[in-house]
Amino acid sequence: MAPLRSARRRQGHRSSRLAALLVTIAAGLGVLPGVAVAAPGGQQLNAADAALLNGVRLAGLWEMPAGQLAADKGQSAKVREIGAGIATEHEELDRLTVEAANKLGASIPSDPTAEQKGWLTEMQNASGARFDQIFVTRLRVAHGKIFPVIGAVRASTRDPVIRKLADDANRFVLHHMQMLESTGLVRWPELPPAALPAPGDDGLLAAASANSGPPIGVSSTVVWLVFLAALGTGGVATYRILRRT
Repeated sequence: MAPLRSARRRQGHRSSRLAALLVTIAAGLGVLPGVAVAAPGGQQLNAADAALLNGVRLAGLWEMPAGQLAADKGQSAKVREIGAGIATEHEELDRLTVEAANKLGASIPSDPTAEQKGWLTEMQNASGARFDQIFVTRLRVAHGKIFPVIGAVRASTRDPVIRKLADDANRFVLHHMQMLESTGLVRWPELPPAALPAPGDDGLLAAASANSGPPIGVSSTVVWLVFLAALGTGGVATYRILRRT
């Protein structure tokens, strides 16, 4: 398998690559690998590990250009500064994600989802204070959704490459949330509620801990269902926030 190359920030955004809204991430799940991903030595990635690898990759593919848009057209100096910082840091995180995928022999997405492209189009069409609000809202909700996935996988993965990626992703995502929150534009009461894992064998934490067993069956189904439910909730909350701007 030929090594993948890290995506770079895009200075221009071609209209053909920007279609009309989160991985809910539902559209994103359409490009994620199936139940398991082949890795060297005949091993397979657990579904939770694959969800982290693909989720972090997809985040970078749209948040790098989103950050560059903010750096170029943000109304406030704060948003422009944060946009440039997020774009730069996601470029580094994307490089680490590609390196992890190459080590594992795993396939990862090469383009944002249709919904993520829609968010970029939405930002391109906005200006002034409305652009700043859309940028902060979209990215803060997206980071809030991947953050618990990182923690769940980091707590249970048996793969050292995924563990290291989770450490790196946790550091970057936490910093990005803090930067976005420093703008004062986060509407806390309207953020989606925390999706705590269900007790017993029904939650994401339990699914992630299935690394000790075969990477097929109920555990992978649970991961996708919980992922879809959380992302759908986030999508509705984002729509309501932006509708009020």
